[in-house]
Amino acid sequence: QVELVESGGGSVQAGGSMRLSCAVSPLIYDNYCLGWFRQAPGKEREGVASIESFGGSTQYAASVKDRFTISRDKAKNTLYLDMASVKPEDTAMYYCAAAIRKPYHQCTIQYEYNYWGQGTQVIVSS
Repeated sequence: QVELVESGGGSVQAGGSMRLSCAVSPLIYDNYCLGWFRQAPGKEREGVASIESFGGSTQYAASVKDRFTISRDKAKNTLYLDMASVKPEDTAMYYCAAAIRKPYHQCTIQYEYNYWGQGTQVIVSS
């Protein structure tokens, strides 16, 4: 069982920066897909960014590319999302997620994630 706990959310002004963290319970197999997702009120959940636990290959949604950066610290079992130049439309509940990467599959934001954190709220004011 994988457990994920997000932290670092809060309020920030447009144009500012924020870092989200996700503590991941020790992974038995070093072959996971890790991702960040968000859901704004009245909207469907959308993938924000993904990363492979081994190798670090990343993918970003077009709406956050060149503004957000996903990374992981394997020694600390922690996933990060560095958000820069934030916009009011980035306001949402942010979730981290994990899934075992199947052979010959790439980690993407479309991958089927089956472990989820409880979420952390991000509010961007204009």
